[in-house]
Amino acid sequence: MALRIGDTAPDFSIDTTNGPIKLHEWANGSWVFFFSHPADYTPVCTTEMGRTSQLAPEFAQRNVKPLGLSTDTVEQHKGWIQDVNETQNTVLEFPIVADKELKIAQLYDMIHPNESVTATVRSVFIIDPNMKIRLMMTYPMTVGRNFDEILRVIDALQTTDKQEVACPADWRPGNPVIIRPTVSDEDAKKKFPQGWTTLKPYLRITELDK
Repeated sequence: MALRIGDTAPDFSIDTTNGPIKLHEWANGSWVFFFSHPADYTPVCTTEMGRTSQLAPEFAQRNVKPLGLSTDTVEQHKGWIQDVNETQNTVLEFPIVADKELKIAQLYDMIHPNESVTATVRSVFIIDPNMKIRLMMTYPMTVGRNFDEILRVIDALQTTDKQEVACPADWRPGNPVIIRPTVSDEDAKKKFPQGWTTLKPYLRITELDK
């Protein structure tokens, strides 16, 4: 069956460039940014691996562990990492899953036959510390991911976990948020003493502490 938001991320044990891992144990209370690549030594993938490495401090600040996947061997990954470091001016340290037999790609439905019967599409799974899938995005093989959006959605998920708010279109940290319709005005007075602006009974805008 296809995975859906809210499902528990399927656990797996697999070899990576940083040694064997068991997903749930490796996550160890962190969020996980799990993302797949069609293959090693491909141009778009090289830039994405490099960008993930460059953003390591941003991910760490958010308690997020990146985990890449490509359908090649550990040895091939390690050779490719040298190219990533050289061309993207970085030092890649996060693990890359070696999924030569496509077991994890099939487990997470990363193979889309209309794109390729042997290579993964560019799948993104944001997994929370309870190992629940909170977001899924799928890009075609030829289009690189928007890492600003990946960080933005992690910020939004973490914000909405902490308070009973929702994030409007194009929301960024520090921008106003929406009080959820499930929160009554009476409860909102306690939860949001800073007050709010009512545009419609179902659309109440408030500012959070920055």
